[in-house]
Amino acid sequence: MSKNIAISDEVYRELKREKGDKSFSDVIDETLDDGRKLADIAGAGILDETSYDDTKADIERLSRGTLSRLDDETL
Repeated sequence: MSKNIAISDEVYRELKREKGDKSFSDVIDETLDDGRKLADIAGAGILDETSYDDTKADIERLSRGTLSRLDDETL
């Protein structure tokens, strides 16, 4: 049985680079069997801890603004 999943273009490119002649399912299965995480081949962890924290704070701050504007427009 197969399932469709949605992945970002960046993750697709990374998986495609890793797969060579193998199927995407094989790459994912081998990665998980080896004890690695998909993030190991999908570009996660590219920010140092300070950059990650700053980016996360920015996203949270910007999201609050979006939610309040959404509330204003729908209430």
